[in-house]
Amino acid sequence: MSDASKTRSVIVERDIPFPPEKIWRALTQPHLIEEWLMKNDFKPAPDHKFRFTADWGGVDCRVLTVEPNRTLSYTWGAMSLESVVTWTLTPTSTGTHLRMEHAGFGPDMQQAYMGAKHGWQRFIAKLETVVEKEP
Repeated sequence: MSDASKTRSVIVERDIPFPPEKIWRALTQPHLIEEWLMKNDFKPAPDHKFRFTADWGGVDCRVLTVEPNRTLSYTWGAMSLESVVTWTLTPTSTGTHLRMEHAGFGPDMQQAYMGAKHGWQRFIAKLETVVEKEP
C-alpha cells in the first residue's frame, strides 16, 4: 500500500439556498474570501500562486482548477502539510449543493487533520453568512 492511499480527507457538504454564481463570488473574490477565511491575494486563474495570511502565519497555495460556478481547487501548503482543497458547486432545485474536500492528510498528521475538521466547519458557516448578506 503506497503512502498516498493512506491519506485522509476532510469533507464538508452543505445545501445552501442560493445559486452557484453567488457562492462562486464568495469563493473567488478576495475581499469576500477575507470575510470568511483569511486575508489573501487570490485570483481565479490556473497556476496563480497566492497566500492566505492570518495572525498565526500563512498558507501557500496555487490554483489548480477553475470551472466558473462549478469547481475550484488549489494546493494548500502549511506547517509541512502539502494538500489540496477542492470546492464543487452543484445546482439543486432549492439552490446549491456545496462540497469542500481538503485532501492529503497523512497518518502522522492527526493534529492537522482534526484542526482542519473543526476549522472548515467554522469557515464554511462563515461562508454561508457572507453569501446570505451579499446582494
